[in-house]
Amino acid sequence: MFRILIIFLISTILQSMTLFDFSKDCNLSNWRILDDVVMGGRSNGIFKLNEDNHGEFSGKISLENNGGFSSVRYYFEKIETTAFSEFTLRIKGDGKKYQFRVKDDRNRRHSYVFEFTTNGDWQTIKIPFSQMYASFRGNRLNIPNFDGNHMEEIAFLIGNKKEEQFKLLIDAIGLK
Repeated sequence: MFRILIIFLISTILQSMTLFDFSKDCNLSNWRILDDVVMGGRSNGIFKLNEDNHGEFSGKISLENNGGFSSVRYYFEKIETTAFSEFTLRIKGDGKKYQFRVKDDRNRRHSYVFEFTTNGDWQTIKIPFSQMYASFRGNRLNIPNFDGNHMEEIAFLIGNKKEEQFKLLIDAIGLK
């Protein structure tokens, strides 16, 4: 029985991976804000490490000049992820709807998207790769969902077609 438990624990450990864990010593240099200002909009997102050592994505969405979104993106060297089947996010939101996005190649125009709604408390959001659909500029594409073989960019985006303040706290992002 003990041997079976050890094998189970080792396989569980080996089948999870942390993509980013926020702490006082983490390096945010590969995290970048991308707002609708690239298309003439006026939204303004900010990303920082807050006093509690959580990633804090906050700001204001504006619909001026056909705007309406803000995103924060994390760029990293391409990693092979065939051993995993889902993302796990430890987040605390403001009751608003957000998107979690992944790119298997940062040079592709489309991302794979999963929408979730926060509830004001700390949540663990599980996102199966198979439920992430391809999207470009808000339009769903007629191509297969994310296969999960590799990735090199993840992002959070808010764009609910209304002017609003937002704040999303991020504790950790992992793969299972």
